[in-house]
Amino acid sequence: MNTITVTTDIDAPAEVVYEVLTDFAAYPAWNDYTRIDGVAAEGERLAVSPGPAAGSAPTFRPRVLRADGAELRWLGHLWVPGLFDGEHRFRVETVADDRSRLVQDERFRGLLAGLLVRRYGDDWRANFAAVNEALRTRAEALAAADSAVEHDAAA
Repeated sequence: MNTITVTTDIDAPAEVVYEVLTDFAAYPAWNDYTRIDGVAAEGERLAVSPGPAAGSAPTFRPRVLRADGAELRWLGHLWVPGLFDGEHRFRVETVADDRSRLVQDERFRGLLAGLLVRRYGDDWRANFAAVNEALRTRAEALAAADSAVEHDAAA
């Protein structure tokens, strides 16, 4: 099995990170690397495609396996199941009240998995890192804005 994993610590509560992650309609405002259409709910189908900074790649239509406030996970296939399958997962972990960790990984299986991961794995890892970094920036900005509003309300 071939797996790519990228981990990013974020100065924002886990709830804020998960909200940014699953607000697919807002992706064009902060995420140049991925576009997602659909609803983050178990059993739903998504349309996942590269954003303008990610180049060209096929659009996948994965099915959501889990969307529970701490994990978003889906399973997609290239053309037919068993040829090249990817189980993509975002895990949001609480590190402290105002700090979290985002773990993005994908496990690849199928006849073409080894070949495609060897060929494109470094590019995919760079894309995961760019998405994590963009999400970190967005979540930290939202958390700082929320904190400023709370501070002003308390004053």
